[in-house]
Amino acid sequence: MRPNDIATWKLRIGNLRVYYDIEEEPEPIVQILAIGVKERNQVRIGDRYLEL
Repeated sequence: MRPNDIATWKLRIGNLRVYYDIEEEPEPIVQILAIGVKERNQVRIGDRYLEL
């Protein structure tokens, strides 16, 4: 996975991309930071586009 400016982790589900971080302490918490739609070599998050 290439580094990105949104989150440490990325999950791919079809054409969706879920960007999230995980905190281990004091208890495990997954924080979803953004959900985007992949369109060719870009991901659209709201009105922003990220190049892949």
